[in-house]
Amino acid sequence: VQLVESGGGLVQPGGSLRLSCVGSGFTFSTYRMSWYRQAPGKERELVAGITAGGGSTNYAEAVKGRFTISRDNAKNTVYLQLNSLKPEDTAVYYCNYVRSTLQFGSLNYWGQGTQVTVSS
Repeated sequence: VQLVESGGGLVQPGGSLRLSCVGSGFTFSTYRMSWYRQAPGKERELVAGITAGGGSTNYAEAVKGRFTISRDNAKNTVYLQLNSLKPEDTAVYYCNYVRSTLQFGSLNYWGQGTQVTVSS
C-alpha cells in the first residue's frame, strides 16, 4: 500500500494550490479518502473527506468554501484544491484512508505528507 502526495509549496496569502495523492496497492475506488493536516505544535486534524464514488464530501469548518476535495478513480488519485489560502493553513497535508479488518480493527494508512506554507 502506498499513498504519495504532491503539490505543496510556498504561496502568498490569498493564493491557491492543488494537492494530489496517488494511491496504489489497494482498490482505490472502493475506499473513502481523506485529507488531514498537521501544523507545528498542533495535533493532526481532518480537513476534508470524500466517499468512494465521489458523491459526498465533508469539510472542516475552517476550510469550508475555500477548499474542494475531489477524486478520479480511473487515475487512483484524490485532489485537494486550496483557494484563498491563509497563513493559518500552513501545515503538512496528509492523504489518508482507513481499512477495516476483523483481526486488527481499523487500520489507518498515511502518505508521507506535503508541506504547504502560506506566507508573504
